[in-house]
Amino acid sequence: MNIPAELKYTKEHEWVKVDGSVVVVGITDYAQGELGDIVFVELPSVGTEVKAMEPFGTIEAVKAVSDLFSPISGKIAEANPVLEDDPMVINRDPYGEGWMIKVEIGDPAELDGLLDSEAYEKLIG
Repeated sequence: MNIPAELKYTKEHEWVKVDGSVVVVGITDYAQGELGDIVFVELPSVGTEVKAMEPFGTIEAVKAVSDLFSPISGKIAEANPVLEDDPMVINRDPYGEGWMIKVEIGDPAELDGLLDSEAYEKLIG
């Protein structure tokens, strides 16, 4: 199980990479493994406001459809265009090419509520 130490995590299995005033968000290796083959991802448009721990989109796999939760409040700066044509890139590279959204940070203090890699590893057992 790949749980990069430099990232932050949510209990809903999203990962967060802080990049200045923006966070990059995707789902964890654990989550993509549990979902199986990902066939569709619905992401918000640029400029959409998101709230911490509220759904920002959905991910559909052969097994199930699940909500995606924003780890932080802010405005969508970018949505990964690659996922429209090739959602399985999330299965192949969840922490790289499989990123989902970039969010302009609305409240930096919300980052303090996220899990570090050790806490996330304990969560998934």
